[in-house]
Amino acid sequence: MQQISSVNNATVKKLAKLKQKKYRDEEGRYLIEGFHLFDEAIKSGQKYQYLLGTEEALDKAEEDYDVDLSGKNVILINKAIARHLSSTKNSQEIFMVLKIDQPRKFPFNYGKWVLLDNLADPGNVGTIIRTADAAGFDGVVLSPESADLYNPKTQRAMQGSQFHIDLIKRDLADVITDFQDAAIPVYASMLDKTAKQLPDFEKVPQLALIIGNEAHGVSSTIASLSDEKLYIPIKGKAESLNAAVAAGIMIYHFV
Repeated sequence: MQQISSVNNATVKKLAKLKQKKYRDEEGRYLIEGFHLFDEAIKSGQKYQYLLGTEEALDKAEEDYDVDLSGKNVILINKAIARHLSSTKNSQEIFMVLKIDQPRKFPFNYGKWVLLDNLADPGNVGTIIRTADAAGFDGVVLSPESADLYNPKTQRAMQGSQFHIDLIKRDLADVITDFQDAAIPVYASMLDKTAKQLPDFEKVPQLALIIGNEAHGVSSTIASLSDEKLYIPIKGKAESLNAAVAAGIMIYHFV
């Protein structure tokens, strides 16, 4: 086990930068924080580059999670460093550094998927991923302009679901073609009463659901590529639904 006691340490400075997307992309790694995400990573067999924690946190990791603390990639830190690395107000003082692993090719020829078309809010992205995981979907594809998967807010909203299902960043037009080539229907969620209403859709064993940007919905280009456009009936006076709520309704309709 290593020990670091200064926030000015070179390793600490590098890891603190991982709170920013620019440095996550450059380094090809990201930081997770807190015992819940730590537990989910351990249970799913994630190999970490570093495990950092205060004495109390590392003792808990060893006693409650049977983690071997003898490795050189385990670093004992103090509370000041924990505050420096943390993205929360009340840190649990346990951190893990993981590699960003995006597959170069993926066969989109099975299962149930959610496609996110330029969703901007990390909380919505994380919540939709968590909902897809809970419903037994196989994965979520994010357009390149969607909120970053490794943003701390996205991580907290996912609650570990990133370790359970496939999460991929791809150009949605290419992915839609791949689904359609595999005879998997692609449905675009639209705020359009002339679209086919959600209750009219029957459950199918495989599909892809497109969820659009919070302000602008599914882009016209992406919508035009879909096999069907669907509309969630709104019976009250609200103009629309939150993107994550709408996604949850659609996801569970097809379970």
